[in-house]
Amino acid sequence: MTTPIQLSTAADLVRSFVVTGDTLGDRADLARFLREHRLTTDGAIPITLADFDEAITLRDGMYAQLRRAAGHPADTEVINKAQRVLDGLRVTVRMEPSDGAVSALAPAVVDEVRRGLARIAGAWATILATGEWRKIKV
Repeated sequence: MTTPIQLSTAADLVRSFVVTGDTLGDRADLARFLREHRLTTDGAIPITLADFDEAITLRDGMYAQLRRAAGHPADTEVINKAQRVLDGLRVTVRMEPSDGAVSALAPAVVDEVRRGLARIAGAWATILATGEWRKIKV
């Protein structure tokens, strides 16, 4: 019997995002996910189709990278597209992270959806730095 692995807050966020699958089927689902994980404010979130497409691209790329880490073949084009999304998300490093922050990286964008995605990117960077991404099962 193996001991269950306790994931960090950052890894738990990434895993939750990656395993959304069909439950992240439209813009309302994305808004719900971002709110439930406290990645955005509670108010109305205007989400464009481009925002939604970026979120799905990021999710699919993270999923493909995690599957690759588990020894499965990976679709490098999917990973490359996700990298382009990450490249467009501006984050900054905080001298002192806020309470409850999953990463010392913080969004440096104003748009609410992109801030939520930047927080996911910060969590991704955290688990890459610690090597924890290799332990996430999807």
